[in-house]
Amino acid sequence: MAVKGEGEQHTEPVRVFVVEDHPIMREGIELLVNEEPDMTICGNAERKEGAVEKIKSARPDVAVVDLVLPGRSGLDLIEDLRDQCPEVKIIVLSAHDEQVYAERALHAGAMGYVMKQEHTRKLLEGIRTVLKGEVYVSEQMSSALLRRFVKGGAGADPGTPADVLSDRELQVFRLLGKGLTTREVAEKLKLSVKTIETYREHIKRKLNLKNANQLLQRAIQWVGSESDF
Repeated sequence: MAVKGEGEQHTEPVRVFVVEDHPIMREGIELLVNEEPDMTICGNAERKEGAVEKIKSARPDVAVVDLVLPGRSGLDLIEDLRDQCPEVKIIVLSAHDEQVYAERALHAGAMGYVMKQEHTRKLLEGIRTVLKGEVYVSEQMSSALLRRFVKGGAGADPGTPADVLSDRELQVFRLLGKGLTTREVAEKLKLSVKTIETYREHIKRKLNLKNANQLLQRAIQWVGSESDF
C-alpha cells in the first residue's frame, strides 16, 4: 500500500542495488528487476560489511535489503545508509513477519517492507512506490500502523517481545530461541559473551522472567509462533 509522498520522475532506468546473502535469492531478484524495461541492477552485496561503500560507488536509486545478513543485522545497515546515503530509497525484502519487523525497519530508515512469501510483483510495486517518496507496506500493516497512531502509539498487544525489546535485544532473543548458546550468539553477532549476558538480563527484566529456564522457554515459544526464514 502506498502512503503519502511526493513524486519523482526518472528518464533513465531505475538503478537497483541488492543486499542479500543467499545467492539463489539474490540472483532471482536481479533477474526479476532486469526484466523490467524501466529498471536495472547496478550492484549487489552479500553482507553488511562493505555494503555502504559499494552502494556509494554504485549510486543506486533504490536498495533492496534483507534483514538477516552475516554478522550484524540489516537494521544496522539501514541506519548506516540513512545517515551516509540519504538519497537512496530503501525497501526491505525479508522472511521476517511484517507485523513484527516492518515498523522497526521504517524507524531505522526504510521506506518499504515486502515479505519473501509475497508474489514477485509486490517487490516491483514496492520499488516503484518508494522511488516516488512514498511508503510501501501491506494493507494489513498499514491498518495496524494507523490503529497504533490513533491509540497514541500504543501497541495492540503490549508486553510481547516485539513491543518491549530493543532491536538488538529481539535479535538476541530470537537466536536463543533457535537453540544457540550465549557464546554462539556472541560469535554470530561479533559481540562479547559479557555483552550478550547483559542483553539476557535486560530481556528477563523487560519480559518479567525469573530465570534462564523461563527465558529459554519463552524464546523458543516466540520463535515457534513467528514466521521464520
